[in-house]
Amino acid sequence: MDTLSYKTVSLNKETVQKNWLLIDATDVPVGRLSSVIAMLLRGKHKAGFTPHVDAGDNVIVINAEKVLFTGNKMEQKQYVRHTGYPGGQRFTTPAEYMKKNPAKIIEHAVKGMLPRNKLSRRLILNMHIYSGTQHPHEAQQPVLINIDKIK
Repeated sequence: MDTLSYKTVSLNKETVQKNWLLIDATDVPVGRLSSVIAMLLRGKHKAGFTPHVDAGDNVIVINAEKVLFTGNKMEQKQYVRHTGYPGGQRFTTPAEYMKKNPAKIIEHAVKGMLPRNKLSRRLILNMHIYSGTQHPHEAQQPVLINIDKIK
């Protein structure tokens, strides 16, 4: 038996082939959308997944303002942050975020689904979120994908 045919091949940043993917967030629940985006950013959908390498694809999300919250989460869910000063705890609902910057909702959800390390801080830069259908990445020829087909 030839032992060379059973070698495990690990990817590195020179051998990784990154694609540009386009996702439409219209009427998609935030949790389902962000779990698919996190998987695509890490590269877990590829056969050559290597945990310590940025092997994922670049993801463009359009229509961030049309993302869906099920139930009463739009008014009842709270995002908590702290200013760093005593008594500086601040609470925000998704409805308030939708008025200011709807992309922050998806970014916050995806960031929470990535590991907390140096690699995840690089991976989050591969995600581009836009309100509306216009985006400046037409030159990369992104492929429109349907997240219902990805598991």
